[in-house]
Amino acid sequence: MINKRITIVEKIFDANERLAKENRRRLDENHVFAINLMASPGAGKTSLILGTINALLNQKVRIGVIEGDTAPVTIDADKISAAGLPVVQINTGGECHLDAVMVENALDQLPIEDLDLVIVENVGNLICPAAFKLGTHANVLIASVPEGDDKPYKYPNIYRGLEVLIINKTDLLPYLDFDMDYFRQGVEILNHDLETFALSCKTGAGLEDWLLWLKAKLPKM
Repeated sequence: MINKRITIVEKIFDANERLAKENRRRLDENHVFAINLMASPGAGKTSLILGTINALLNQKVRIGVIEGDTAPVTIDADKISAAGLPVVQINTGGECHLDAVMVENALDQLPIEDLDLVIVENVGNLICPAAFKLGTHANVLIASVPEGDDKPYKYPNIYRGLEVLIINKTDLLPYLDFDMDYFRQGVEILNHDLETFALSCKTGAGLEDWLLWLKAKLPKM
């Protein structure tokens, strides 16, 4: 029974990976760069998206957003839509992550031929999203200072598969017991090649470095 269950899980991952490759091919054909934005709830995913949008729209970057939520609420999607961007809301029906099928369906609803960047906001979770490829070009994790400096040690898998780590809410460092050296040491053990940006979405401090990295990745710019 255990072997059968393992086989089924392997087939699910294999099918997801094949579709993720197809999503990547489709994005590449349209010269669109896509990021998979992950974080725990409240870390600042939507705040980072809105800050990124406000900065890049002024530079004529065309952006589309895919919003993943476990419940049929449109709070985050409404904020993106109010900024004048094409946005697709995915209700996972309680699932704790997005997968390649969901992203494929969302891409069908976006004008990707007219976009430079697609931001996928994954479900707020530090475990499940790490296991499912979506076809995006970069996995980006937001780790916020109030979450504590022990997260790389408690949730190692999500740190291993990253290209970018964003340390958000740095404006709170003077008020919290967060050991930046301890945190960075835990990250370095798991993934020493990733890009790291320490910033505050609230104050805007450090946001420019993230924007420069992101803009440099856009194939149409």
